[in-house]
Amino acid sequence: MAEWDLRKLRILRTLRERGTVTATAEALHMTPSAVSQQLTNLSRQLGVPLLEARGRRVRLTDAARLALRHAEAVFEQLERADAELTAYAQGEIGEVRIGAFSTAVPALVVPAVRSLRATHPGVTVRVREAEAAEAYELLAAGDVDLALSLAAEAPSAADPRFTRLPLLSDPLDIALPPDHPLAAAPGLALTDLAAEPWIFGGSGPWSDITRRACEAAGFSPHQGHSASGWTAILAMVEAGMGVALVPRMAAGRRDGVVMRELSADRPVRHVVAAVRRGAEAGAAVAKALEALRDAAKATAS
Repeated sequence: MAEWDLRKLRILRTLRERGTVTATAEALHMTPSAVSQQLTNLSRQLGVPLLEARGRRVRLTDAARLALRHAEAVFEQLERADAELTAYAQGEIGEVRIGAFSTAVPALVVPAVRSLRATHPGVTVRVREAEAAEAYELLAAGDVDLALSLAAEAPSAADPRFTRLPLLSDPLDIALPPDHPLAAAPGLALTDLAAEPWIFGGSGPWSDITRRACEAAGFSPHQGHSASGWTAILAMVEAGMGVALVPRMAAGRRDGVVMRELSADRPVRHVVAAVRRGAEAGAAVAKALEALRDAAKATAS
């Protein structure tokens, strides 16, 4: 029978995710030669070739993909075992590390932490702010236990590493200066603002969301100014420098800015939570997910 080495299989899985030996070595804090040696040893243990050369790169063989397909079930079961042992040993005591994008922290994570303090004081939450896409990298690396991200930035729902849970459909509203001719117009639509200068980031998820929403409405937004932080964006809107799409849970209240709900072409962004597959059985993680769902319901209402 082949010898299945979980540590080496994790290296192979990381190579599949990262694409190169060098990137795999960086992710695992190893040297490229150590990665290559470990994978050569694993190939010998399993009795099949795992890598084949493609120019200066390597690619996984069909045998490697077959091995990983079976290994994923083992990794999932080990996550479940860890979760159940933690629940058995600690009961109501545990720690959950949450990675979340910036606007989710005050809107969802902080209310969830307050709720857990009141109902399950033995559950400790550690929060790490991260970009929406980075949250999944932290989750895959084991640096957080639960990731809050945007569905548009998430890996496929078929990704065997994660369990995804929808949390919130967050509407996008229009931020206008108070003296804008359309600030009080009935039935405001995105197309009414097609000729306006728009304020959004030069790259990243919010740039993509703004462009996609406007293009879905039939026009390409003219970027008058570039900013990624909501404080800067709303300050420029207040000064009459342009208009902006703002997620409702990020807007809050700001004097000098009119927030308008769109009557048509109403875009939303979908907020999701994710855990490593099998880890949702952990008592502390399950309580944190429940608190986040309650916070999302309160935000939506």
